[in-house]
Amino acid sequence: MPFTELIGYLAASLTTLSFVPQAWHTFTTRDVNGVSLGMYTTFTVGVALWLVYGVLLEAWPIVIANVITLGLSTGILIMKLRYR
Repeated sequence: MPFTELIGYLAASLTTLSFVPQAWHTFTTRDVNGVSLGMYTTFTVGVALWLVYGVLLEAWPIVIANVITLGLSTGILIMKLRYR
């Protein structure tokens, strides 16, 4: 594996894993009071665009990280809309 790809996987892993505690807290408590609807909407659209970008470049660290993050952020966004 090339060094640049290793860096990509490491960066993707860390940024995706940093999102897990917020998602876990939101899913287990259903507490969405601290979640900004505007921020999560913008963030989720941005992650979707990063996913498309990664697919177009065939950059698998970007694709894998953004598939996972998109799932987590979409889940939190849906909960924000449902449990306001």
